[in-house]
Amino acid sequence: MVSIMSLWLPILLSAVFVFVASSIIHMLLPYHKSNVKKVPNEDGAMDALRPFNIPPGDYMMPRCESSKDMKSPEFNEKLKKGPVVLMTVMPTGPFSMTKSLIQWFIFCIVVGIFAAYIAGRALVAGAEYSDVLRFAGCTAFIGYALALLHDSIWWARAWSTTIKFVFDGIIYGLITGATFGWLWPNLS
Repeated sequence: MVSIMSLWLPILLSAVFVFVASSIIHMLLPYHKSNVKKVPNEDGAMDALRPFNIPPGDYMMPRCESSKDMKSPEFNEKLKKGPVVLMTVMPTGPFSMTKSLIQWFIFCIVVGIFAAYIAGRALVAGAEYSDVLRFAGCTAFIGYALALLHDSIWWARAWSTTIKFVFDGIIYGLITGATFGWLWPNLS
């Protein structure tokens, strides 16, 4: 067994490496550019919604208050007429990535802590690189990717988008596992 405290360096370095890799993936590689689509007549749609002053949050239209309401003719008519919408309203004003990037880096550290915990409980000091890669990498992949399937299953996110993020999770898992394998404590 290896303590989490003895794995602080691979936890932090794997977070840095994943952060850099994710920046490269999202800024230089084109495959995430199609994740979201532009609404037809964007200006008209924004002008139509603006008077409602919708506060930041997640919304669904149409939305019923109970399962009983789901069976009502009025609700079903709204579904037929459309549009059926799931949307996230963000705060108005200039978009800053600082908060999101800080939260992403903290999340990378948290995934590294769980990878350290699982690998540290399963393996001993001096374990083979491939074993460390397998345990830490698989745990990191689970942390980065598996919960994303939920969004396509329940919230109608395009499967193509989810699959791209799961692919990213494979890369992040491999980076995390490789970092842990490289810096895994020796027997001495």
